[in-house]
Formats: sequence, C-alpha cells, structure tokens
Amino acid sequence: MATAGKVIKCKAAVAWEAGKPLSIEEVEVAPPQAMEVRVKILYTALCHTDVYFWEAKGQTPVFPRILGHEAGGIVESVGEGVTDLAPGDHVLPVFTGECKECAHCKSEESNMCDLLRINVDRGVMIGDGKSRFSINGQPIFHFVGTSTFSEYTVIHVGCLAKINPEAPLDKVCVLSCGISTGLGATLNVAKPGKGSTVAIFGLGAVGLAAMEGARLAGASRIIGVDVNPAKYEQAKKFGCTDFVNPKDHNKPVQEVLIEMTNGGVDRSVECTGNVNAMISAFECVHDGWGVAVLVGVPHREDQFKTHPMNFLNEKTLKGTFFGNYKPRTDLPNVVEMYMKKELEVEKFITHSVPFSEINTAFDLMLKGEGLRCIMRMED
Repeated sequence: MATAGKVIKCKAAVAWEAGKPLSIEEVEVAPPQAMEVRVKILYTALCHTDVYFWEAKGQTPVFPRILGHEAGGIVESVGEGVTDLAPGDHVLPVFTGECKECAHCKSEESNMCDLLRINVDRGVMIGDGKSRFSINGQPIFHFVGTSTFSEYTVIHVGCLAKINPEAPLDKVCVLSCGISTGLGATLNVAKPGKGSTVAIFGLGAVGLAAMEGARLAGASRIIGVDVNPAKYEQAKKFGCTDFVNPKDHNKPVQEVLIEMTNGGVDRSVECTGNVNAMISAFECVHDGWGVAVLVGVPHREDQFKTHPMNFLNEKTLKGTFFGNYKPRTDLPNVVEMYMKKELEVEKFITHSVPFSEINTAFDLMLKGEGLRCIMRMED
C-alpha cells in the first residue's frame, strides 16, 4: 500500500483522563517496527474492560490513552520479520498473544504466552518501549497491545488472528474478546456432556456466551443465575431453561440449585467476578463429577473460602483465561463455527453507532443496556 513505511494521520478516540468522555482527535500512527503490524480497523466494539480502565478506579491510571481491544480490521503494512501476515489480510486483534516459541505456547494445555500475555499497565510496544501514537509530538499510550479505538493501530504480530476473509468483520469482531472467553470456558474447560445440567452465573455478554457454549454442547437444562430478573427473557435466546435470582431466596443460592437438580449441577461457569458467586458456583456442583469453572476477575483483596471436604467429595474447581483459546491457532476456528452457522453471533450485537458517537456506546454500557455495541469506523 502507498502508506507503507510512512506516518499515517487518522482519527482516534483519546481518553485524556479517567472518567472523562473520549475525545475524537487526529493522531499520528508510526509505521510498524520489527514483528509489528499496522492494521486498519473497520469495526470495534466496546467491552466492559475498556470502561473499567477508563474509569481507572482500581488500577494504575495510564493516560492519555487509546482504549479498545475488541475489533476487526485489515492489515495495512507489516514490520521487519513478519512472515505470517501480509497487507490485505483480515485479522482480529487480541488483548493477549501467542508467540509460538515459549513453554506456554508449545504446551497443548496453556494459552498464557510468556511474551505476550495481557499487561494492563504497559502503554508502549514491547519491542522498543515506545508508543506508535502521538499528537503534536506528545506520545499517546497504547492499551493491552491493541488500542482499537483508532482508524489505524500498531499491534505485535503475535496478537493478531488471521481469519477467513469471507467472514463479515462487523459480526465476528466480537469474537476477539468476551464472546470467545465465555464460549471457550464452557466448551474447552467445563466440557459439559450431552444431556447435562449447567448453571451459568452472571448473564452479561460473557455469561451468555458461556450459555451459548452449553447450548452447543447439547446440555438439556441450562440454569441462569443473576440478580437482575430482566436478564431472563434475553437469556432464553441462548438456551436458558431456568432462571434463579439469589435475592428471591432466604438461603444460599448453591442450596437452591442443589435442591432444584437433585444433588447439584454437572457443570457451572461463573462470569461475574464476585467472590461469593464464585464460591456458590463451586459448591452447587454435584459431588463425584461436578466441575466449576471461574471466568470473572475478582477484586485484589478477595479470598475464596470453601470447606476442603468439597474437594474430597470429588468436586472440581478450574479457572480459565480467554476461554483457553490460543489466539492465532484457535480463533480462526471459532470464526469458522460462525461461518458454518453453528455459533450465532448476531444475538450478542444489540447496538451499532458510528465511531464519532463512541461516547454513546459508553453510556449504554454504564446504564447496563444491551450486550455489545459495534462502532463503524467509516460512515
């Protein structure tokens, strides 16, 4: 492309400080360096993680910053040493990576790459410790290696999944984070058998993706657990057969679920990050074979407390990161599940706005309205 090797001026939504509306600015995006790729973003979605780090209440504030990590785009140019991707390739950026060289990448059991594992505090590229974004010479920091709230961004090659060019980027962009996290937690980690009973704690986008996984696996009973009763109607589209609101009961929800299922559920997936929900999700599984999977990220000071007899009674507790998917190896296959009409992605997309109205997407998420809002870069 004619822009290769040159600085590109484009629009980006910049977070100048915590909690203040994003500002659409003209930024300069430097060419990719060794093992980096410059990507033209076509569609980006808003995930709760973006809002969390924009609010910056519980972590190191890094500003000014270009947030965004759930997106779809096309490779504009590649840096030195990049052989897996070429200009024109369709890609999904991912907040974590796969270098293909470290012990984790070589292990069939792990997706927690040593080199490219998520780092929320780093605002620069790992190659030279510098940002590729600037405004009038002032560096603007990156976010989780992706920074997709920009028409062009620079990403390490290990954090880009090359996908089928026939796949509509305005749909499959949501597979680059939350949907794959929930889906993989069920399919890759909980692994419910056909006809099994599954409980899903937390019915946001990630929880509903975990529920979609249970539906795909052939679970016969899928119990949604959430403190918001309005979530049940939407959850029915994802296979929810029963709904439990812990607030409706005067005993722990795990006891309610054990009674409902004659001894406990076969599998549970926890998607709230609330430590009490995590404990309930573990204690509600059936002894002898029950498996609970934790997806939600807890607060720093949280401690998980349960009686050791739960383990001796052969209940299993597992955790997962990004649904145990390796970004470059596995995400293209998740996209193919959508292309084969096995996985339904459209029902996760509840809103769509032009990129210039990005603050509307933040407002929707802060109000708890909808699941995913897609922002179109070009109108």
